[in-house]
Amino acid sequence: MKIISSELEQIAAIISQYPDSNLKEVAFAGRSNVGKSSFINAFINRKNLARTSSKPGKTRTVNFYKINNSFRLVDLPGYGYAQVSKSEKEKWGVIIETYLSNRENLCEVILIVDIRHAPSKEDVMMYNWLLEYGFSGYVIATKADKISKGQWNKHLKVVRETLGIKDMNLVIPFSSDSKANLETVHNKIEEILSCE
Repeated sequence: MKIISSELEQIAAIISQYPDSNLKEVAFAGRSNVGKSSFINAFINRKNLARTSSKPGKTRTVNFYKINNSFRLVDLPGYGYAQVSKSEKEKWGVIIETYLSNRENLCEVILIVDIRHAPSKEDVMMYNWLLEYGFSGYVIATKADKISKGQWNKHLKVVRETLGIKDMNLVIPFSSDSKANLETVHNKIEEILSCE
């Protein structure tokens, strides 16, 4: 996949702010501070189109990025940040659920986790929720450059076991810094976008 153009098309907190459903979408869910924005920037080969926040838990919107004028990557609000009130957390849940329930053009939602740590209780809940919605259960394990390549399999095993994943091909180790497995992710997204 060659990325020719990318733009932040829309920031939405409610359905009426969503862009038209004329393009296929692939969305990303994950904890605050897991590296979703860095992943999107690496994917599109831009430094800071997706804003990385120094304050985890700041993204309270659904951010739509138009790629090659042919599809969108969608950044869902980060969850699980401890210093946020319960009512604020519930709001994020509603924002995510509203998006998942109302996008017929949504091909897939991919969970992003940190390869260095076992997925959290919230990650497990989110993963099971995505499976219930009928998504395939793809996981991108970011920050792979922070551990040696020889340790990848050990850490990926923990991710798979914690989330209850049997198919090894569903989990892709990735690094936004070194671009490890960028081509694999491009190919996977391309395959996902061929959905009917």
